Amino acid sequence: MARPLGTLDPAILDRLSGLELVARKAVEGFMSGMHASPQRGSSVEFAQHRAYAPGDETKKIDWKVFARSERLVVKEYVEETNLSLNILVDASESMAFSSLNWSKFDYARWGAAALAHLVLSKRDTAGLVIFDTEMRAKVPPGNGTRQEIAILGELESAAPGGPTSVGSVLNTLVPRLRRRGITAIFSDFFDDIDDIMAGIKRLVHRGHEPILFQIVDPLEMSFDLDKLVKLEGLENAGDLKIDPKAIRDAYLEEIEGHSRELAQKARALSIDFQRVSTTEPLDAVLSAYLARRFARARGGAS
Repeated sequence: MARPLGTLDPAILDRLSGLELVARKAVEGFMSGMHASPQRGSSVEFAQHRAYAPGDETKKIDWKVFARSERLVVKEYVEETNLSLNILVDASESMAFSSLNWSKFDYARWGAAALAHLVLSKRDTAGLVIFDTEMRAKVPPGNGTRQEIAILGELESAAPGGPTSVGSVLNTLVPRLRRRGITAIFSDFFDDIDDIMAGIKRLVHRGHEPILFQIVDPLEMSFDLDKLVKLEGLENAGDLKIDPKAIRDAYLEEIEGHSRELAQKARALSIDFQRVSTTEPLDAVLSAYLARRFARARGGAS
C-alpha cells in the first residue's frame, strides 16, 4: 500500500527549505519579466499619477501629461515582487499505477506539496488544481499558513480515478488565471500530445510559464516482466492477457517515443520538461532541477 501524504518524511521538506535562496534566485529566470526584480527596482502595473515633488526622478515624469496640461506629474506603480505559482496534479486512473510501495499519484502530490511549501515559506503565492478530464478540486491562489493547510488538505483527500484530458483542462483553466506566473504540472501525460501542447501553448500565449513534470513508474519504462500476465486496463482501456516478451520491444519504442516527442515539443516552446521516475528521491530531483534553473538564470544574466 502506498504511503499517505501525511507520512512523507518531514526531513524532505526541511532540506528543501534550505534551498530557499536557490529557489528565489531561480525565480528571476522563471519569471523573465513576469514580475519585477527588486534588484532593478522596476515596476509593471501602473497605479496612479501624483504631483511632482522636488527630488523625484525626472524619468518618472509623465511628459505626455505635461505636454497637454503643462502640469508636472509622476507615474506611480504597484510593484509585483511576489512569485505566483499554480500547481496542477493529474488524478486520473493511470496515475494510480505502482510497482513500488507508492503510486505515481503519491509521488506527484509529494512533489506538489514540496513546491507549495517552498513558495509559501517565502510569502509568495501558490494555488492548486487537481484534475482528470476536468478540474476536480481547486484551491485558489493565496499565501500564508492557511493556504498551505488548504493545499495539503486537498492533496491528502484526493484519489486517482477516471480518464484524463490535460489539454481540455488547460483550455478551461487558462482564462481563469488572473495573474501571470508559473504553472507546474505533475502528470504522466499519457494523453494525446497534440491536445496537451494546444493547452500548453495557450498558457504560454497568456504569459504563463509551464513546467512539465512527467511522473513515471520504473516498471512502465522497463517492462521487465517475464511471465504471462493479465494487464488491467486503466482509463477504460479494458483487460488483456499478454506475453510480455512478445510485445516488450514495441511497447518500449511506443512509450519512449511518446516521452521523446513530448520533450521535443516542450523544448521547441522553451518549456522545461522533466521526466521523473518514482524511484528517485524527491528532494534530490527538485534540488537538481532548481540548481539547473539557477545556473541557467545566472548564465543568462552574465
